[in-house]
Amino acid sequence: MVFKKIVVMMMGCLGCAGQPTEPSTEKSESKSLIDDESVVVVTSPRVKLGDGRYLAYRERGAPKNSSTYRIIIVHGFGSNKEMSFMASDELLDELGIYLLIYDRAGYGESDINPKRSLKSEASDIEELADLLQLGSRFYVIGVSLGCYPAWSCIKHIPGRLAGVALVVPFVNYKWRTLPKDLVKDDYRKQLCRWVIWITRYARGLLHWWLTQKVFPSASVLDGNPQFFCDRDLEVLKNTPGYQLFTQDGLKDRSVFDSLCSDCIVAFGKWDFNPLELTNPYPQNESSVHIWQGVKDKVVPVQLQRHVSQRLPWIRYHEVPDGGHLLVYDNAVCESVLTSIVLGEDPPLYRPKLADQ
Repeated sequence: MVFKKIVVMMMGCLGCAGQPTEPSTEKSESKSLIDDESVVVVTSPRVKLGDGRYLAYRERGAPKNSSTYRIIIVHGFGSNKEMSFMASDELLDELGIYLLIYDRAGYGESDINPKRSLKSEASDIEELADLLQLGSRFYVIGVSLGCYPAWSCIKHIPGRLAGVALVVPFVNYKWRTLPKDLVKDDYRKQLCRWVIWITRYARGLLHWWLTQKVFPSASVLDGNPQFFCDRDLEVLKNTPGYQLFTQDGLKDRSVFDSLCSDCIVAFGKWDFNPLELTNPYPQNESSVHIWQGVKDKVVPVQLQRHVSQRLPWIRYHEVPDGGHLLVYDNAVCESVLTSIVLGEDPPLYRPKLADQ
């Protein structure tokens, strides 16, 4: 059926199989803006923001108070703070790296933000850092769709950032300076239009289709090679998958609506164009990095290369045989960390732009 194909393509191009979530987080989305633990059992530490919402988080690595580097990791679409980031504990301890991975608004055990926007995502990160006393400057790593909050941080709070890494960042086809000849034949461009249209005007129909029992719904974990390279498919064989995208996980309308709002902000019209940003760190007081898999079928490497050429102040890295699921590669994750905190430039991941 045509609608089924649209749903499968939409979920695939959002990178939905990139960061599997733990089964225990399914029900934690269905909470109000009031912290009512008689309704929702909250097992993770949380902080209360100025507007009354709560953000949940988990910590890894060196103890915060004795750490040298403090890094906030921003998960992608349909994921949560339990996402994988395969850096070893040994490296984190050796370098004194403290990792803070939080549930973005409406995910996991964090409250929904009915006013979600590009700016609110950056504000959440800044307020989270202040409430947990990460210091005047901290690092941010965004993953896949979680890179739009990272872009917003670069735009709105550059002075707070000690460094930024954008790992397989999605590209919004509404960025007006994308060359037409680069995207005219890219089916993802039309797909993004469908994403916005469906989530705005046919949300009820989409919710029914994903939760009804009469017809088999499309699974995003079919291992469809249209969206995943061989390396990604191998990863998917060994991961439990997205519990959030089961029929039971999507049954709660608040969960579904929160996912839709995330899509609308990410793929809608932005209040700035990342491709027109000027270098916020002319004195090299901080650095911004992009990490891209050459075999990525969710975000084409050609688009990422164009972004890096438009923004030469960003340090661009390519993983030769990598796909969209780079956070499952131990060597890549550790290189992401050492590149932003130590300034290393691993030769293995230097792009071969002559191959364009």
